[in-house]
Amino acid sequence: MTQTNPDQLSVPPDGKPYHEQPQWRNDFPIDWPQDELVARRDFTKFLVLTSFAFAFGQVWIAFENFARKRRGRPPIRMIARLAAVPVGSSVTFAYPDAHDDCVLVRTGTARFVAYSQKCTHLSCAVTPQLEKNCLYCPCHHGFFDLATGIPTAGPPRRPLPRISLEIRDGAIYATGVEVRA
Repeated sequence: MTQTNPDQLSVPPDGKPYHEQPQWRNDFPIDWPQDELVARRDFTKFLVLTSFAFAFGQVWIAFENFARKRRGRPPIRMIARLAAVPVGSSVTFAYPDAHDDCVLVRTGTARFVAYSQKCTHLSCAVTPQLEKNCLYCPCHHGFFDLATGIPTAGPPRRPLPRISLEIRDGAIYATGVEVRA
């Protein structure tokens, strides 16, 4: 008499012995109690593949950081001539790329400020309101201080990115972007 371990073999759904089962059940012998167990080899394969995916992700992050550092500093680009921007006026320009809109405001004889024109709330265009000494976002009524770019009212919580400026040979140049948290 042979003893069978109930965890080793399952009983067919209709309860008949195996020799009376249909041919398809013999062609596809899936033993459900055994199928729920995971072999060490399969588990190890899963661990190795998952570890490889994590390692590849870390290498990709390192590569992106390296590539970002290789791009270097933003270009130095002329915005306007000093004579073209009278005191109390503003000029829009693109910096560092063509799709990055910025605004330059001349607040005094030798005082200039420049910020990204995209509101930090939902990227609407901000406009200078010199009489109120602020930059205004008309989408959700957000206000930014003209001197610092820090939000003073409305939904924006982060300051506007400041554009670094340099004055040389009677012209105003954009030299970098300061992103502040």
